[in-house]
Amino acid sequence: MKFMFNATGLPLQDLMIGASVYFPPVFKAFVAGFLLWLVVHRLLRDWIYSGEIWHPLLMDLSLFTLCVCLAFVMLIVW
Repeated sequence: MKFMFNATGLPLQDLMIGASVYFPPVFKAFVAGFLLWLVVHRLLRDWIYSGEIWHPLLMDLSLFTLCVCLAFVMLIVW
């Protein structure tokens, strides 16, 4: 019995190559964004938890999203 599995040209191979190319910058952006979020969250914690603007969880999630986007832009530019 011959094993005739050749993965060239299959969509799964493209997915694996695409994941290896695009995953590390996104992971770096999440790590850098999380570190940036820690600083911003510490500075704005009283204002966030006062509930003046939004619900505190929504504000935290929004700040985290903005920090990750800013980190991704910084990775691209620098």
